[in-house]
Amino acid sequence: MTNLPPDAGSAPADATHTILTRQQRSTKAPSALRQMLPTMTPWLAIGLVLLIGIALFGLIGPLFVGDPAAIRNIGLTPPSAEFPLGTTQTGQDVLAQLAIATRGSLEIGLIVGLLATVISAFFGILGAYIGGFADEAFSLISNVFLVIPGLPLVIVISGFVPAEARGLWTIAIVLAITSWAGSARVLRAQTLSIRNRDYVAASRVAGERAWRVIVVEILPNLLPVLASQFVFAVIAAILGEAGLSFLGLGASNSSTLGTMLFYAQNGFALSLGASWWFLPPGLLIALFGMGLSLVNFSIDEIINPKLKTVRLHARRERRAKREARRKERRR
Repeated sequence: MTNLPPDAGSAPADATHTILTRQQRSTKAPSALRQMLPTMTPWLAIGLVLLIGIALFGLIGPLFVGDPAAIRNIGLTPPSAEFPLGTTQTGQDVLAQLAIATRGSLEIGLIVGLLATVISAFFGILGAYIGGFADEAFSLISNVFLVIPGLPLVIVISGFVPAEARGLWTIAIVLAITSWAGSARVLRAQTLSIRNRDYVAASRVAGERAWRVIVVEILPNLLPVLASQFVFAVIAAILGEAGLSFLGLGASNSSTLGTMLFYAQNGFALSLGASWWFLPPGLLIALFGMGLSLVNFSIDEIINPKLKTVRLHARRERRAKREARRKERRR
């Protein structure tokens, strides 16, 4: 017999073990990624379709429509082949105005969502991690903004801003300042819970800097909460801007869905029966809010796994009932 090296018999086993280990890693990696993403459901699909459709209309639509400010001598014309959504009292194309106004509302929503999320993360996460006087001071500021009624404060601040200086960024900053406190309280509670966990304590004992502990150890666990709060801030911003514009306190140098409703009201569109003037902007606001809400419900399943468990349990029950019905039919 020929003498084999001592490792010859174990080489295939080692190779098989290596292949299995790689396969296990490749299967585990997507599962960890899927935990950070909402499960695709019919409601999430409907929400994404609404959001993507409205976003594309606001981004690409203005490139394919005419001048929204062009005045014609065909005021309050019903929808036709030339003007699919009719015209306003001064003969302006409603479809062109709707495309430009959708882009303006999306811009305000994104700006306010980002600003409110950043401010709430600063006061909520940083204060809770540092603790002590900083946490008490940040909590006091959050409580002050939380107890002040949001809409009256926005109306008062917008009323004191001159009309010529009331631009898109001014309205966005006003809305962001008045809409971050509630999210900061939620982030503070979540950060206080995460701060006492073992891996965060180990990082602090190892001498890691505070900013690295927050960014690497704490922030990834708060991403679903931040995403949910961002979506909610966008909804509140679009509705808040529409309310301000409807009252005549919106951005004076930009076109939004709220300004369309404001001009439709001043043009007596409702009393004149020109439903094609005020229904499209109102419907777009409702559909966009509906889409964001459906996406937010799916994000809530990541924050609260019990919701996902209840939905999966209900789905299993429906499947069991279907199987029972099929068996009864076969009998």
